[in-house]
Amino acid sequence: MKFLRSAVLISAALCASAPVAIAEAPPNRTLGFTVTIWDFGIYETRFADECPAGMNPGYDEIWWRGLSKEERAEKTANGLNSRLDRYFNAIRRGPNGEDVAMNPFSVPPEPFLYAVGPKSYGFNLDGTTDGSATPKSCKHGKFEGADGTPAVDNQVFRLLGCIYGFRSYGQYQVNANENRKSNGLGMTLIEITDVDDTQNDPDVTMTFHRSIDQYTLDGRGQFVPFSSYRIDTENGVSRYGDSVKAKIVDGEIITDANDVRLPFYGNYTYMDQLLRDFRLKMKISEDGATAIGLAGGYYYLDQLMFYVCGVGPIASSGFSDCPSTYAAAREIADGYPDPETGKCTHLSGAFPFKAVAAFIIHPDQQSAEDSAK
Repeated sequence: MKFLRSAVLISAALCASAPVAIAEAPPNRTLGFTVTIWDFGIYETRFADECPAGMNPGYDEIWWRGLSKEERAEKTANGLNSRLDRYFNAIRRGPNGEDVAMNPFSVPPEPFLYAVGPKSYGFNLDGTTDGSATPKSCKHGKFEGADGTPAVDNQVFRLLGCIYGFRSYGQYQVNANENRKSNGLGMTLIEITDVDDTQNDPDVTMTFHRSIDQYTLDGRGQFVPFSSYRIDTENGVSRYGDSVKAKIVDGEIITDANDVRLPFYGNYTYMDQLLRDFRLKMKISEDGATAIGLAGGYYYLDQLMFYVCGVGPIASSGFSDCPSTYAAAREIADGYPDPETGKCTHLSGAFPFKAVAAFIIHPDQQSAEDSAK
């Protein structure tokens, strides 16, 4: 159920959470947004120059290329069975029939094709200009930012950029965004507090919550700005609620770095996104109704691979392979070395996103509204 606001409720109980037109926001107020699109930052050129050797094969191709012509004809109905029908054979290519998506170390990894530069989305997370090792990072290659920023880090792009399923014409990212749009799971709310000046303010705070309400859509299926969303709480406290300090420069919100936990749902997988040294840039439209931005940070390797390996039958048409991708991820991980092995445990990444303005409802505000009915 969505909650309609009267003028009395807005001015009384909800003024701290009500986003208003960006040019008219009064001092010490709060702006709210709900994230509508959240993608891995895969930088694509028109002719896939970032993948000069082509794309990585997926489960299906690796499986049938390992069969004799006779076996291939028998097990695929001479190629007439769909990839979806073949999927559950394709993933059981371990020596004892193991599911290689669930047991990625049961088979030797296939050769892997990485995305190459020179450009990518991202931030300079490690503070170096050449990707040399630091106390919190391993040696790695750098990119030029898509916006011209020098020496940005995005090993997630290097890993996923030449996998069909994660590109714009693949299936994973579109399906994940459509999942959230249709069922409301894993929706991220962004709350910016202590806003005195929406164009230039040196000290604001950005906090992240999860919504328990589905998106409000219009008759064309478009996101409706300034709709109301309740936050997910336990004993009156946000289940997420991580914050980062930020500033507003010429209408753009720029955060400091901090570790955060964000909700995520996509491709029928629910999980927390644990991101270290997370930071974000977000530009709000002049009318305050929409925003577009880029987030970045170090993504925990095993958690990323839990998602990549666990997308299930979606992979039948998305084209990916868990054993080779997992081995490649461990090879190029660039963040937070394990103190015992020295191997890095995180991958730098970037996440382009879009959002619409929202009324973010806290439990005390909901109680005030219920009392006023």
